Amino acid sequence: MLALVIDDSRAVRTILRTMLQEAGFETVEAANGGEALAALESRPDATLALLDWNMPVMDGFEFLTRVRSNPAFESLRILMVTTETESDQVTKALMSGANEYLMKPFSKEALFAKLNMIDALPDGGT
Repeated sequence: MLALVIDDSRAVRTILRTMLQEAGFETVEAANGGEALAALESRPDATLALLDWNMPVMDGFEFLTRVRSNPAFESLRILMVTTETESDQVTKALMSGANEYLMKPFSKEALFAKLNMIDALPDGGT
């Protein structure tokens, strides 16, 4: 299974990539929503996107709304992974099509619990 890791922080992308690979995912990284859209168009087999909100060029919310407006990507599971903790932001993301929301900082257990909630873990994932 393929997961997109979308965050402008290289360190966060590395942490998420490591955790996802441990769970059995192949990963593709993007530093902003624009790169992520290009990656998704070239790899439409992606089943999961872990998405930061605050990024340059195209933020996570714009990526979310663009992806959710394209029926070709309706099965893509999107987990917001962000420092945005205001309830209005959480509600806005979920109402716009995010499947779940995880606030930074997070543990591997919290990430896997969220992925399990949205039925996004590959077989054999921990």
